[in-house]
Amino acid sequence: MVAKGQKINRLLIVAGSDSSAGAGIQADLKTASALGVYGMTAITALTAQNTEGVFGIIDTDPEFVALQMKVCFEDVGCDAIKTGMLSNTGIIGAVAGEISLHPGIPLVVDPVMVSKSGNPLLEPQAVAALREKLLPLSAVVTPNLHEAGALAGRAVTGLDEMKEAARVIHGFGAHSVVVKGGHLEGEAVDVLFDGREFVEFPAARVATRNSHGTGCIFASALAAGLAQGKPLRESVALAKEFVTAAILEGLPLGRGHGPANPMHSRTILS
Repeated sequence: MVAKGQKINRLLIVAGSDSSAGAGIQADLKTASALGVYGMTAITALTAQNTEGVFGIIDTDPEFVALQMKVCFEDVGCDAIKTGMLSNTGIIGAVAGEISLHPGIPLVVDPVMVSKSGNPLLEPQAVAALREKLLPLSAVVTPNLHEAGALAGRAVTGLDEMKEAARVIHGFGAHSVVVKGGHLEGEAVDVLFDGREFVEFPAARVATRNSHGTGCIFASALAAGLAQGKPLRESVALAKEFVTAAILEGLPLGRGHGPANPMHSRTILS
């Protein structure tokens, strides 16, 4: 229950729907709720997917994506924004245009390009639009190794390359960059670059197949921290701790990559 006069922190999530609820809007909303933040949504695409793959995608009309955002801004208000799957150049342009009308609200960009099962979720020609239109508006962008390589235009396979890619992506206008090292061998190290210094966030690697949605969970947890007024570094640390717990308590569902569990703090499953 919210006490009288207590501020309700609000997060606008702009992303695609995952019908199996392991990633996308569904994982984002679970994360926001688990962290005590009110989540709103602008749905960019409907996907028919499960733990084994993506079997169909219907993109939302770009003008309707912008309208979903507009009505949330005008009525409920917003303390932070998180973008995930944006599909194509038209949607990226519409989202960037609407966000630009609301300067000062921290934006977390999760540059979703490929699903956990390897299915493309962003048209190749849209990478340039993401880089040119959305990154300059972002407080922080959260690419994994593959996404960092695509944005920076170079292979990223180790810690030194992660740092160099972060420098390049920062040069495109992103205020800060977190390159996630979940696909590295050994320890899972994420690297934050704020334009001045690098900060590493290590965690022990968890051997599991149940990690679907981890990128969405991480970015939404980070955005939830910013919505609550936490500093960037504290929000990154919160997101790293939260997603690591979600992986540790991942759910053994389906025949493929089961979902990580953003409701881990109050799960009733044994």
